[in-house]
Amino acid sequence: MTGRTHDLAAFTALNTIIVTFPLFHISLGTAFFAFSANMIGGLTPDIDQPTGDLWHKLPAGGVYSRVFTPFLGGHRHVSHSLLGFALFGFLSHYLLQLANHVILVNMNIVWWSFMIGYGSHLIMDTFTREGVPWLFPIPIKFGFPPLEFLRVRTGSFVEKFMVFPLLILINAYLIYANYGKYLTLLHTYIK
Repeated sequence: MTGRTHDLAAFTALNTIIVTFPLFHISLGTAFFAFSANMIGGLTPDIDQPTGDLWHKLPAGGVYSRVFTPFLGGHRHVSHSLLGFALFGFLSHYLLQLANHVILVNMNIVWWSFMIGYGSHLIMDTFTREGVPWLFPIPIKFGFPPLEFLRVRTGSFVEKFMVFPLLILINAYLIYANYGKYLTLLHTYIK
């Protein structure tokens, strides 16, 4: 999937969690950092690729990508697996706890938002032709549906004109169906 599809999928996953579970009382700062962490989490698995969207959003990202990506074994290896999910979860939790002394927001909510974005990336890539090595280092890539020719090709017509619009429709429905919950959320935090 392309970066914009991963961004929208991460937002869709976060949106689903917001309407499904009871809302916690959070500050506007926490909401901002949680949304940002969700978007970053949605792009993080592709840091194993020098041309990944996350690298383009960082200052001097191209330089860092050439140094960092060789350690991840190539595209769709460790960062696209349950092992990578756990490693990046641990690393991000550690970094957020360090930042907690400087940035006064609820880092647990920010961390969960990051992990929701990260998980959405792996799930979306499961629907692509290449699949995902969920059980890395076991060299088997899993995809859905099981027949590869039925899966989505990254950047294809199906992704651009079916998957992406479907994600937009899902978000529109979630917001429409839970309008009262969103209104309460906005009234609570924006005064």
